[in-house]
Amino acid sequence: MTYAITQTCCSDATCVAVCPVNCIHPTPEERAFGSTEMLYIDPRSCIDCGACADACPVDAVFPVDSLPGAQQEYAEINAAYFADAPEPEPAAAAPNFHAWGEPVFERNLPADFGPLRVAVVGTGPAGMYAAEDLLLHTDAEVTLIDRLPVAGGLIRYGVAPDHPATKKVGETFARFYSHPRVRMHLGLEVGGDLTAGELAAHHDAVVYAVGASTDRRLGIPGEDRHGSISATTFVAWYNAHPEVAPEAIDLSAPRVTVIGNGNVALDVARILVADPEELAGTDIADHALAALRASKVREVVVLGRRGPEEAAYTRSELLALKHLPGVGLLIDDHDPRIAAAVDTAGQGDKAAALRGIPRAAVDWSAPPPAGDRRIVFRFHSSPVAIEGGQEVAALRVTGAAGETEIPTGLLLRAIGYRGTGVAGLPFDEATGTVPHENGRVAGHPGTYVVGWIKRGPSGGIGANRTCAAETVGTLLADAVDGALPAPAHDAKSFARLARRRNRHLVDARGLAAIHRAEHTAGLRTGRPRVKLATVPELVATARSPRRWLPG
Repeated sequence: MTYAITQTCCSDATCVAVCPVNCIHPTPEERAFGSTEMLYIDPRSCIDCGACADACPVDAVFPVDSLPGAQQEYAEINAAYFADAPEPEPAAAAPNFHAWGEPVFERNLPADFGPLRVAVVGTGPAGMYAAEDLLLHTDAEVTLIDRLPVAGGLIRYGVAPDHPATKKVGETFARFYSHPRVRMHLGLEVGGDLTAGELAAHHDAVVYAVGASTDRRLGIPGEDRHGSISATTFVAWYNAHPEVAPEAIDLSAPRVTVIGNGNVALDVARILVADPEELAGTDIADHALAALRASKVREVVVLGRRGPEEAAYTRSELLALKHLPGVGLLIDDHDPRIAAAVDTAGQGDKAAALRGIPRAAVDWSAPPPAGDRRIVFRFHSSPVAIEGGQEVAALRVTGAAGETEIPTGLLLRAIGYRGTGVAGLPFDEATGTVPHENGRVAGHPGTYVVGWIKRGPSGGIGANRTCAAETVGTLLADAVDGALPAPAHDAKSFARLARRRNRHLVDARGLAAIHRAEHTAGLRTGRPRVKLATVPELVATARSPRRWLPG
């Protein structure tokens, strides 16, 4: 019996580190790492030890003979990755299939080096991987800062509620919240409550992990009509982000169009057509669940500029749609290139995952058909204009036969995230990132970036692990070289400054109170948690755990 990696793989390579026979690829040392959709286990050399399954932070690894029904195809997907690879052979004079090299300790400080004080701005995956790296490899003291009064970032507010296994990576990060060398200041905004210069004056180094919080624009007429919103807003809405109002989304139209076909586009499409009672057992926002129960949406159109062979989603997310109960899938067969791409695709090609999905030319002048809800994929179409008065009424797109008008009452832009500038730091408007050299912000000694604000909005949760390793490595090299400016003030001085600037900060104890309240409320209703959805609720619960228990 061998193991297989499945849909929820986060590619952070924790499994690679514990595998005794090097059967998981690509590894961080291999050129392909970061460019594949997931990691894969070679069934020819797997020894069924289960170490990878124990180490996986998102429960993505299973024995092949016990794969859940919807995941059984991953046995073939894992094996197919190694189809053209040479047969593994034992290393010379070794009992396993891997010749172990000398141990390398790339990110550490000399034994006689004093502890650094490092601030990490942002508590999403990028920031927490950086904090983890510092805490495990050095004796640094870490200050965790987030502008929201609760930690988690993308894990809490970006992962779809029906992906609970992916959210489990948050448990890995949570163990550092109460670490003896960590001080937490949640609800503190750098560039608002205090300046980047003030933060730097109290630390040896500052790592910015502020992500990409806005979306890219379409740049077409009518984009600002009511009912045209970003997918980032929709994701934040169903995840109970305190900056998105419960009434921000109107689901009274029978058809919704999503522009873009990446994983975020599939997430929002899936949530829109899923059975609300299936979502009722997740941590979806209460207001979103109520709106979905009353939703009039029958059809979601997922629009892609290019063909199915170049779609931005991963195969694993597309395959998951095939197993949605009560949801039909359809490919709009308006362009002959679509069928040709699907029918001639190789086994490992992205377009091959569309095989078995019905294809038909859609009459967009007709309303969505009665019966099951459905998702329609329309490839080779570019948006031209959003029609309507004050409200969105239709999307005009190009196609093989010219322009087509798709009536729609809600339009979601899912064409990519975009970073915003941090006051006091340089910013590249073209890329939406902070210019850097291996994570070091040029011209700002002691200042570093990690995650999407560093490399742009590419790569999933696990990609931040190697990204953080590079940044932390640069930071530690600068420390050894004496390139870090000495802080002008100590840690206690920073704590006093933070409290003066914002009287409503949440620390590690307050965060624990928030988590207890949410989990307790979840237990009452059979859910993992019931999220507190406003800043006042979060702050009040952090200060008085019994006051704001959700009902």
